Amino acid sequence: MSLLIFIQLINYQSEVLAKIYNVDLNEKKLNGEPKYKWGISMDFAIRNLQNGKILFGEIKRQDGWVKTTDMQAGRGNTHERSCKYFTPGLMKIIREMGGLSEEILPFWIIFVGDITRDPRRNREIAYWFQEYTKNYYMWRNINDIGDMLDFFENNLLPYML
Repeated sequence: MSLLIFIQLINYQSEVLAKIYNVDLNEKKLNGEPKYKWGISMDFAIRNLQNGKILFGEIKRQDGWVKTTDMQAGRGNTHERSCKYFTPGLMKIIREMGGLSEEILPFWIIFVGDITRDPRRNREIAYWFQEYTKNYYMWRNINDIGDMLDFFENNLLPYML
């Protein structure tokens, strides 16, 4: 399931709107779609149809520094870009929409690629998430979907019930 979230500028930002180039947000393309959209587009969402709770998710792929590569192979910032979900504004709206408890983050990040074995990136990610280890998963063997599903069932599913 994929869910597109658009965050509109709201009233308390009127000071900001007065200082920037502004556009008519009601303007449409020829096909009737809005001409301007701002916000984030999560890769997936898991919804409990009985209680309406939603866990939003993102899949982040990046090469990484591993034994068979040069240290330069670890450059990239996909894991850093995932930190946008920690910002107060996004955290608030995602938490409100998802209805999950404060015990976990309202999103799940799945990392794939050599980044899942890169010692430097793994240390950074573990530090950033600290006690929220249930909210990220290093999918090291993408041919093994069972391990990822087990992780979800054991770590995140209980918060959705």
